[in-house]
Amino acid sequence: MPLTPGDRAPDFALRDQHGAEFRLSAYAGSKAVLLVFYPFAFSGVCTGELTGFRDRLGDFESEHTTVAAISCDPIYTQRAFADRDGIFFPLLSDYWPHGSVASAYDVLDLDQGCPRRSSYVVDRSGIVRWAVHNEMGEARDLDTQARQLAAAV
Repeated sequence: MPLTPGDRAPDFALRDQHGAEFRLSAYAGSKAVLLVFYPFAFSGVCTGELTGFRDRLGDFESEHTTVAAISCDPIYTQRAFADRDGIFFPLLSDYWPHGSVASAYDVLDLDQGCPRRSSYVVDRSGIVRWAVHNEMGEARDLDTQARQLAAAV
């Protein structure tokens, strides 16, 4: 069962599209984090969503908030995807061990080998404050994502 508001968010460390480590606990005490699990780089809905986050980055990245997207694609795929679409926020690779973070958040679709389209807002104390789970082909509402992230500050 996926995490729900009030649960402690599992800590993790993953590499982004540039090979830099992103550790959730590094934001403890300083920023609320929006974790955006997405199925596949270069797919239609995912591209639309992530370029939407890019275009509205000011709604998600601030002194008190940040955003990171997670898929099971390898770092090299994440880098090509980010370079093609001008995405500068962290695209994290949950490639190996395959889907370990998506599994910890209970959003790994084992049949497809990818995360479900899910988002979590984790507050500065490391507690899940909000979660949403969309169907594979159903894009997230970015207004709601931004509002819920801001509410966690």
